[in-house]
Amino acid sequence: MAERRLRTAASVAGTVAAVYVSARLVTTLFFWIAAELSGPTSRFGPDATIGSLAMGWDSQWYWVIADQGYPSTLPVGENGQVTENAWAFLPLFPWLARALGTALGGYPAGAVILAIVAGYAASVVFFVLLRDRIGETASLWAVVFFANGPIAAMFQMGYSESLGLLWLFLALWALLRRRFGWMYPIIVLMGFTRPGVLAFALLLGLYGSYRWIRRREDPLPVGHVVHIVALGALATIVGFAWQAIAGIVTGDPSAYLDTELAWRRSWVGSEEQFVPFAGFVKAAGVWFGIWGLPPVLGVVVLVILVLGAAAVLARSRQVRRLGPEIRLWGVSYLVYLLAVFFPQSSTFRLLLPLSPVAAAVAVPRSLWWRGGVLVLCLAGQWLWIHEMLALGDTFFRIP
Repeated sequence: MAERRLRTAASVAGTVAAVYVSARLVTTLFFWIAAELSGPTSRFGPDATIGSLAMGWDSQWYWVIADQGYPSTLPVGENGQVTENAWAFLPLFPWLARALGTALGGYPAGAVILAIVAGYAASVVFFVLLRDRIGETASLWAVVFFANGPIAAMFQMGYSESLGLLWLFLALWALLRRRFGWMYPIIVLMGFTRPGVLAFALLLGLYGSYRWIRRREDPLPVGHVVHIVALGALATIVGFAWQAIAGIVTGDPSAYLDTELAWRRSWVGSEEQFVPFAGFVKAAGVWFGIWGLPPVLGVVVLVILVLGAAAVLARSRQVRRLGPEIRLWGVSYLVYLLAVFFPQSSTFRLLLPLSPVAAAVAVPRSLWWRGGVLVLCLAGQWLWIHEMLALGDTFFRIP
């Protein structure tokens, strides 16, 4: 039995590796073309290389954290308001990348290799997470779409996305298998890698409610109740821990929120305090105003999109096959984004944690359908790389 499990695990690891490596070769080709197209107006200049693209944009902030740490005094502008600084980024990725970089000749190598390896590990867990729900073939296609998706450049840039996805997929896998003990360390790792652990706290609350409602069909032991409540409390504490740490180090209790608000002031001007759910409403008006359309129309479109997402999560046959845990994760993460995020050009990147829900597109068995989805993924990936890296010259080309 153990030998058969080992062979199965090796087969899965090898098959996913073949998919993942081929996807990274395609992305590398796209990077090379983008570097050749980069010109004097691009952020990367006419001398761009694959390496400089891989360490572009927010990768630089992680490098600053690895090299200098976090500021004990918040930087402020001429108006006295906090400006953009490292406190907006969590520490686990740059710390691990710095440690890996000591053996690989420098931080950039450590950051990119960590992103690539974590992306592969996330792909393996992604396959295992989906296999029992949609079958091996559909799960492998889901990995193909995931590894080649529109934002697949993240898997070989110095960003924390792939590491964050690894922890998320492991946590969802543990929840599906009801291996609650494994989730305690995973939640802590998740909470110090990428923002979003509060969405997982909401998931645990919804999951606990779902299990309670169905306790006659699916018994809910006391031990499960204790774990669900404890894990939800842990996720909530970890979700606010970084704010507390930033406040203690800088002596300013609002250091983290002020830092986050600094990133959106270029869009909305002065914003004195964070108001949940206000970001999307403001952004809808801002974007539609930029496009020369009535700002109120943006709010209408936002409502339609929210209702559409709710309908897909509730009614789509393909999404329902993924199971209640993944569907509840989709609800939780979308509510989290609506509550805290100001949508701009990085919106697509922030949708990556919805990959388990998006795996529903792999369920239809038609080869034409799956081939068409793959073509759209690759086209979207090239478009993203071209806009954000080859051009990268204006406010809507910031990943």
